[in-house]
Amino acid sequence: MIVIVDYGLGNLASVLNMFKKAGVRDVVISKDSDVISKADKIILPGVGAFDAGMINLEQSGLIPLLNQKVLNEKRPVLGICLGMQLLSRRSEEGQKAGLGWIDAETIKFNLDPALKLKVPHMGWDYIKVKRENALIDLNSRSRFYFVHSYHVKCFDANQSLATCNFGEDFTCMVNKDNIYGTQFHPEKSLKFGMKILENFAKL
Repeated sequence: MIVIVDYGLGNLASVLNMFKKAGVRDVVISKDSDVISKADKIILPGVGAFDAGMINLEQSGLIPLLNQKVLNEKRPVLGICLGMQLLSRRSEEGQKAGLGWIDAETIKFNLDPALKLKVPHMGWDYIKVKRENALIDLNSRSRFYFVHSYHVKCFDANQSLATCNFGEDFTCMVNKDNIYGTQFHPEKSLKFGMKILENFAKL
């Protein structure tokens, strides 16, 4: 069973619907600790600010259970957009500590004004996959939908799974063991995003 964690932020129904379109049926949305404790895989979605996300997670009381599932039981987890940023240790966007599941921090785009690029980075973009992995083909020419003003900076380069370019190269996918994250929204990325979620379901 895949559980999409409901902590008050995220495109929950959209993620669920994309799984259904991919033919993955054993997926539920839940904030119930009893349900989450039975999860084989976990989706941590998210839209909004870093501190709001961490505060909501803290108030939900789910962080110890999520740590147990992800760090101890090694259940696959996929963080999406803000959900990926929450996997990091901290963010320039706020004061709260992140989950710290990957060795990274979340930073704001600091682009050369001469490029005349407007933040947030929004719309469709291609990504460059850096190494073999279970979610996306190394030679993929897939493109995905982004909406974000902050991005994850990995201190361990091996945890950066894919990059995208918006004035500069930035990490748009992370992976450490059973932990995955996408800065883009697979649930909004049509057939390309569907394939990511389908592959995650097969882990």
